[in-house]
Amino acid sequence: MSSQQRDPATGERDEPPATVPVPSSSTGQRDGPAYLNSRLVPHPPATSAAKARRFGTWYLAEQHLRGMRGYLDIVIAYSVGNPLVYLFAMGIGLASLVDANSGGGAFGGVSYLQFIAPALLASAAMMTAAGEFSYAVMSGFKWWKTYYGPLATPLTPQQICQGHALAVTIRILAQSAVYLVIVLFFGAATSGWAWATIITASLAGVAFGLPLMAFSASITVEKGQFALVQRFIVMPLFLFSGTLFPLSTLPWFLQWIGWISPVWHATELGRVLSYGYAEPGWLSALHVLYLLALAGGGLVLARRVYARRLEG
Repeated sequence: MSSQQRDPATGERDEPPATVPVPSSSTGQRDGPAYLNSRLVPHPPATSAAKARRFGTWYLAEQHLRGMRGYLDIVIAYSVGNPLVYLFAMGIGLASLVDANSGGGAFGGVSYLQFIAPALLASAAMMTAAGEFSYAVMSGFKWWKTYYGPLATPLTPQQICQGHALAVTIRILAQSAVYLVIVLFFGAATSGWAWATIITASLAGVAFGLPLMAFSASITVEKGQFALVQRFIVMPLFLFSGTLFPLSTLPWFLQWIGWISPVWHATELGRVLSYGYAEPGWLSALHVLYLLALAGGGLVLARRVYARRLEG
């Protein structure tokens, strides 16, 4: 009785075919069909399925990152051009006027450029997330249907969701690292902990993006919803999150926008890390917990919506 397992329907063995031995030759070269057959041995189906289930999130993230190569020039231009434009405009242009008229104490004893740099870093992460977790999600479900190929494999809808989220998170981390290098070049970060603003800014991106991902996955017909998100959510969060001026200078009836904004929480953390902004430790912990709660809650909701749409 053979110890090899056979498929009950076809009678075929569930193991790969035996390899053909490599013929020896006087030259010692490995060539010919015998050698190729010995190298191209497929994995057993059960092994491949188990591997896909185990690393499916990473496989999908890799596929999504490879897809970004199609617009790599845009990614690089945004990652480098955006901080350069903002820092030149704000750090050289507007900052010179603000610093000359603020008396040096309006921003906690630091320059205007140092004050806004962490906010620009967090805002850039949010804006990247707004694009990658809206139109790209809709494309996966409807326009290019890129989710349905992986769905035909052992990957689950939850892994497809997580893979997309992981790929975007990696992009935001890389973009934030480039942004920080440019900020350091401008001398806008003086603390040895400035490197950690890469993490806090990226956290702002996913804290905003993952709830948006769940919303985007629930849309079956795009009728301008994403344009409305950009205009009435992204831009107000950028303008009213203590980005260009302290949140306390806003009228009281607008300050709540900053309190619920991931950008404000990440910006406050960034200021603590980049130049030693004075803030109670409990408040910094609250910023971190709020961002983690938004990101975690958004991911849980997105996984459920993906499962409902892809399994329905």
